[in-house]
Amino acid sequence: MRAYESMFVIAPTVPEEEIDAFIDRFAQLIVNKGGEITEIDRMGRRRLAYEIKDFTEGYYVILYFNAEPDAVVELERVYKITDNILRSMVVRKDV
Repeated sequence: MRAYESMFVIAPTVPEEEIDAFIDRFAQLIVNKGGEITEIDRMGRRRLAYEIKDFTEGYYVILYFNAEPDAVVELERVYKITDNILRSMVVRKDV
């Protein structure tokens, strides 16, 4: 397994109580694919550097995890089809 870091920005229109559900959904996807979550960093609501889909702020989350490459492919696919995700990125961590 390889170490990865994934950052995603949730739209500010998502209610606070649903944000944890989003995070759990992505974390569970990684676990179901045989990966393990090492840390979840909820950075909170922050101002965006530029407008994305007419929003000027979003809720930032960083997931640190170990997984096989096929889990990352599935995670990126789910990010793309989820409407309330403004931006996402997955990078391999240097160990």
